[in-house]
Order: sequence, then structure tokens, then C-alpha cells
Amino acid sequence: MITNTEQKQQLINNFSFLATAPADFQRIFFNAATHVHIPAGHTIADEGSECSQLALVLDGKVRVYKLAAKGREITLYRINQGDSCILTASCVMSEIPFPAIAMAETELDAVIVPANFARAWITQHQSWGSFVFGLVSKRLSEVITVLESVTFQRMDVRIAAYLINKTANLSALNITHHEIAADLGTSREVVSRTLKEFDKHGWISMKRGELLIKDHDQLESLAESEN
Repeated sequence: MITNTEQKQQLINNFSFLATAPADFQRIFFNAATHVHIPAGHTIADEGSECSQLALVLDGKVRVYKLAAKGREITLYRINQGDSCILTASCVMSEIPFPAIAMAETELDAVIVPANFARAWITQHQSWGSFVFGLVSKRLSEVITVLESVTFQRMDVRIAAYLINKTANLSALNITHHEIAADLGTSREVVSRTLKEFDKHGWISMKRGELLIKDHDQLESLAESEN
């Protein structure tokens, strides 16, 4: 149960479905929900685990990814403040096991709703139903984008696009080759080889754990070359 007035207001501020929901649903939601704090690095859900609750993130970041038999990873999406996990929501609704791995990348503050409430509210409360189905639409688009890039794009194009997306207006990125490989579903060796080519062209420079963008325009041009 959420009784703290500040936490209630934080939820209303972060989740528009609560801000626009009738007072009776707000009361039902706060009575059913529970606040949790999860440390960074904690595995929230393993592949095949039961989805007994749905979490709504108040602060922090969750990475949802798939792990191949040989240990290679690929990030499906990340969950940030004011968001939730569509795979968990779909598992809650269909009562099937979780098909991926969810891990707290940072310290995490969240509110969890038991699965039986999350299922029942879909048809009972329009604001909740709209939130869940909106989540489905958003995440499905993201996962399709990942699938398209893995299937149709060269790895150098994907890495260039990744660097552009990660740096935005920044000139440096604190990240390892392993982390890039895990996000993109490739090997560290492939990432290292590609980054060395970028370095040779003068587009980036590398130090241990840090990557400096030197020619943003060239990286962007490569990233858009197969669009």
C-alpha cells in the first residue's frame, strides 16, 4: 500500500494515466501498489520466471535483454523513469513465463502491482487499459527496430548509429567494447575491430573505458547510409 503523500504525488507526476484517472481508481491503485528499492546490478527477472507482478519505474534504469546459448547478449530495450516493461505486462496478461532477462542497470525505485490486479484493471479501468496498450505499441516499435537493424544492417552502420544515439550533443562516451557488444548482440572482437577502423579514419579516438567522438558528421553519414 502506498500511503506516503510524496510518493503518491511522484507517481501522479510520472504516470499520466494516474493524473487523469478518477479518484476511485487512484485509491484502488495506491491500496494495491507497493514501493520497492532495488540495488544496481540486481537481476529482476530471469528468462522463464513467473510474472507475479508488474513494476512501474519511479527512478533508475532497467535493461531488458536476451542471452544466447554461447553467452552473447542483445539489448531489447531499456526502461526508464515513468515507464514499465511490456514483456512483463504481456506475461501478466497471458500468464506465460518471462521470455528475457531484466536487470537493474542503476539503483532503482519502483512501484509494483500484483499480477491479479494488473490483469483485472485492463477491462475495469479505462485509464489503466490505455496505459498498458500504449506501452505495447511503443515497445513493439522499439523491438521491431532492433530486429530490423540486426537482420538488415551492416555492423559498422549499426555501431555508428549506436555511437550517434549515445553521444547526442556530447563528445565523449564512457563505455567499454563489451558493453557495446552486449547492447548490439555481437562479439567484443567485432566491436573492437570496427572501432579501430573508425579510429584509423579519424572519426573517433579511444582510451580505456572512454571513447571520444572527433567527426560526428562522418559517423552520422555512415549511420544513415543504409536508410
